[in-house]
Amino acid sequence: MTDKPKTAEKPAFGKIRSFLWPIHNYELKKFLPVLFLFFCIAFNYTILRDTKDTLIMTAPKSGAEAIPFLKVYGVLPIAIVFMLIYSKLSNILSKKHLFYAAMGPFVLFFALFSTVIYPNREALHPHAFCDWLQNYLPTGMMGLVSILRNWTYSAFYVMAELWGSVCLSLLFWGFANDITKVSESKRFYTLFGLGANFSLIFAGAFIMWASKAERAVGLSAEAWQVSLYWLTGAVTLGGLASIGIYSWIHKNVMTDPRFYDQNAQKKMKKSKPKLGIVDSFKMLTKSKYLGLIAVLVLSYGMCINLIEVTWKSQLKLAYPTQGAYSAFMGQFSMTTGIVTMFMIMFVGGNCIRKMGWRFSALLTPVMILITGGLFFTFMIFSDNLGGVVAMLGTSPLMLAVVFGMIQNILSKSAKYSLFDPTKEMTYIPLDPESKVKGKAAIDVVGARMGKSGGALIQQFMIVTLGSIAAMAPYVSVIILALIGFWIFSAFSLDKLFKKAMSDHDAKEAADAKEETSEEATPTASATKEEPAPAS
Repeated sequence: MTDKPKTAEKPAFGKIRSFLWPIHNYELKKFLPVLFLFFCIAFNYTILRDTKDTLIMTAPKSGAEAIPFLKVYGVLPIAIVFMLIYSKLSNILSKKHLFYAAMGPFVLFFALFSTVIYPNREALHPHAFCDWLQNYLPTGMMGLVSILRNWTYSAFYVMAELWGSVCLSLLFWGFANDITKVSESKRFYTLFGLGANFSLIFAGAFIMWASKAERAVGLSAEAWQVSLYWLTGAVTLGGLASIGIYSWIHKNVMTDPRFYDQNAQKKMKKSKPKLGIVDSFKMLTKSKYLGLIAVLVLSYGMCINLIEVTWKSQLKLAYPTQGAYSAFMGQFSMTTGIVTMFMIMFVGGNCIRKMGWRFSALLTPVMILITGGLFFTFMIFSDNLGGVVAMLGTSPLMLAVVFGMIQNILSKSAKYSLFDPTKEMTYIPLDPESKVKGKAAIDVVGARMGKSGGALIQQFMIVTLGSIAAMAPYVSVIILALIGFWIFSAFSLDKLFKKAMSDHDAKEAADAKEETSEEATPTASATKEEPAPAS
């Protein structure tokens, strides 16, 4: 009688444990360092994302109108240049040294920004020339002029944008895909998101604390400079920690045969692709599989960019000072982290394991469709909602900020818990050539082109319609069309992904069988020769 409850409790506890923490104890040596690496890179990403918006949105004679121009004429060209350099270096350097070479310039720039560049901003910014230039250009071109006027802030914005594409998408996920087995990916990848969202909460709280320096210094430009010291200092330490953790993993994890096959690594080094940038793009256009992944990335980038710029134009009106704007963004990031952790723990991982790749991949566009529809409905018909606004005891501006915040939080939580893991899973069955070149083209240039495509649309509408608010109805229709194309591409990619995974698993099984037979052959011959000495 006493034994039955014990045996009944163990399976139940095992199910609960596998539901919340599907990691074996011996795997912690591999899982935890990679998790900490993701934490540090995502921590920096959160601080940089919020700080770059604060600098541009609150800069002199600047605002949300500058962002579309900055993405097209700043972020996209630098992303292409980086792609050229990275592609060249990938043929020269080992993956370890390529990681250091790619991350080092970011850490150096952010360390110098608050200590050298920002204190001398007035001497570096050409205000007089931009005032003269503005007199000869139409009002719709104010965003382009503000990029030149505050060019050091623009440089910070570009580097912060590239951190997400290069360090997070390309370096981290490329490294994770190399060292993670297919059997581990379904358990590891969603939990990696926990580290990223712990960093969102931690970074959001840190941003809120650092942005309130005016309490000690007073409401002035010097107060924001103190805040900037703390923010960029934390980013520098996070970058150095990422390099240190990556080095430790190479020394202690990738030398452990339980986690990493050195023979397979040698084969990969011998077959390392030597393709240039042109060949990389040719491979992207010729491969339907990679092309569909690119469509998903492009669609997400365009949809998010079109919605975010509209929201941020309202946000600046509600929080015009640097400290207030940065503090709000810190609260926004912290809330996003909490919601996303809930999504990861109770939706993301279990959805992928139980409902499959297609269902999980479709949740992100559906989430953006629903929440974006609600946000634009309020923006377009706000004049007809006066009774609702009065009943809630708020203003139309604050209600727009709240609706936009909810939309962005839910959309980003769907991205971190579902879109990123499902997208990265599609790279696993690919050959090393497609992983290195195709992933670089998709994640760096593809993601930037997605946001830049949305920015080009916004530029045209700002110049022709005169304001961001006036273009809201047209933007909503474009987003609806993009999401339809996104969903169609996800269905097509699901079929190819299933076939690629089947071929990949069959190849792994064949390789394992071949290794087993090779190990068994010497043993068999030895047993045949053993009776000879005895006779």
